[in-house]
Amino acid sequence: MRLRNVPGAREVIAKSPMVVHEPEKIKGNWNKIFKNDHPLQIEIGMGKGKFLYEMAKKNPDINYVGIEKYSSVLLRALQRMEEDPVPNLLFIRMDAENIEQVFAREEVDRIYLNFSDPWPKDRHAKRRLTSREFLKRYDQFLKKGGKVEFKTDNRGLFEFSLEELPYAGYEALKITYDLHHDGEMALGNIMTEYEERFSSIGNPICKYIVKR
Repeated sequence: MRLRNVPGAREVIAKSPMVVHEPEKIKGNWNKIFKNDHPLQIEIGMGKGKFLYEMAKKNPDINYVGIEKYSSVLLRALQRMEEDPVPNLLFIRMDAENIEQVFAREEVDRIYLNFSDPWPKDRHAKRRLTSREFLKRYDQFLKKGGKVEFKTDNRGLFEFSLEELPYAGYEALKITYDLHHDGEMALGNIMTEYEERFSSIGNPICKYIVKR
């Protein structure tokens, strides 16, 4: 379960230079914030930031933005960055429902969705980050041919996510129901905190890579 109430978290985030405040004002100008023209990739619902932090360290020629709704969770990512900062990673604290307000058309190269909230009740399906509603939001700023990568241990959510693709005009490039035993897709895989936990108890990890 995610921590959602750490005293002082909002105050720390408000003062951090690693967090972009009022990100809607940066829309279309993320290259100026990073001071380069490198590709831009984002993770929505990044949790404590392990995955994106390791991606940023591994790929210095790519800019990364991590988006997290909960202040207390984002705080953990900031603490990691303070210990060993990387210049090509920034954070936003926001609800993903407004994601299209902070990135301009064709501005993002790739989107990562890792172990997203399954919203198990049918009436909440449109809140799932892999729903057709969210995929259409991504379409407003993902480059043509840009990719979305999704990982989960929730088989039901994964099946739902695959079924949503044609309704939003996305094409599946690679699909696996057991990532860690798929030689091709496991190559270079960086695990999230949840992935480490779930795989350690034997849960197979599902993953897709799709393109706009």
